[in-house]
Amino acid sequence: MSVVIKTVESAKELREFVKFPLRLYKDCPYYVPNLYLDELTALNPDKNPMGKYSKSKKFLAYKDGKIVGRVMAIINEIANRNWNHAEVRFGWIDFIDDKEVSKALIEAVIAFGRENGMNQISGPLGFTDFDNEGCVVEGFDDISSFMLKYNYPYYGEHFEALGMGKINDWMEYRIYVPDEVPEKIVRASALISERYGLKIRKITKREVKKEKYGQKIFDLVNRTYCELFDFTVLPPEVIDSYVDTYLGLLDLKYVTLIEDKDGKLVALAVSMPSLAHAVHKCRGYLFPFGWWHVIKSMYLKHEEALELMLIAVDPEYRNRGVHAMLFNELIPAIKEGGFKYGESNAEMESNNKVQNLWNDYRREFKRRRRVFSKEI
Repeated sequence: MSVVIKTVESAKELREFVKFPLRLYKDCPYYVPNLYLDELTALNPDKNPMGKYSKSKKFLAYKDGKIVGRVMAIINEIANRNWNHAEVRFGWIDFIDDKEVSKALIEAVIAFGRENGMNQISGPLGFTDFDNEGCVVEGFDDISSFMLKYNYPYYGEHFEALGMGKINDWMEYRIYVPDEVPEKIVRASALISERYGLKIRKITKREVKKEKYGQKIFDLVNRTYCELFDFTVLPPEVIDSYVDTYLGLLDLKYVTLIEDKDGKLVALAVSMPSLAHAVHKCRGYLFPFGWWHVIKSMYLKHEEALELMLIAVDPEYRNRGVHAMLFNELIPAIKEGGFKYGESNAEMESNNKVQNLWNDYRREFKRRRRVFSKEI
């Protein structure tokens, strides 16, 4: 029987869209789902503030009356304007190992893109860089982090069979916590602090929320990453939603900020205890009992891994060694927390400045993920 593609329109279909990968990866020990309620919000354009800056459509693929695949087509108007291209993105894509299914899903995205004047398809990408992005093409034998998603090895083969090629790669690393802060980091930290009048700033959740410090953090992220591949500069209301989403997940002991003498935020390192095994165990459902696994991983009995979510340094302070201050403050906190290693976020293959930050530490390559693209 041929593949049937249907547009997601009802609340019931949206729930089926979110639940499909839970069935697809039911017996996979490496897949960590997104939190179910967060997914429902992110995929609802009336609740996701990026709906104001994008067009999107969700599709489900059926074969023999069963759901066998899903995909979301996204036209990100901010990125298209800033990067001067006409790109339709495909994201939230999952499918069985059947090339007829993957072809039908991608063709649905292409049709949506052409209807809206697009001439390029790229993915997997989300609304912004804080959504799931990239297809794993190397490193399939380890559990994913909470923030970065896993996929079966056949995904990349399907995209290549559809004529799409590499447009960008990211690398992930496991960085082991040293027994003590390297002496060169200690010395450099003191020197940089004195030379530029910089100081460590620790914050409370009240300051993040009530005093709008979360907006300062994301403003720095915008300044730091705006020149990297297809980055979406976040509007204020999107920043507000991310502050609400991530605040409850953060233990601020593992967040380090640096300000200049005038109180301007110039660098940050944001990390959190890994929730990978906890969310894998509860399959993304916080209720009725999944919340206990998450709380235990956050505060009671940490996993061995800390997820290194963000490192950002204001362009004005690049190449000045400011990262030494971040690591000098963060490493003792990580040691005290009992973590053995950190899981890096996805680091662009060509971003040597970020990858060179780990030269003083033992690290292992973990995973490579890729964005595929072609003209349409």
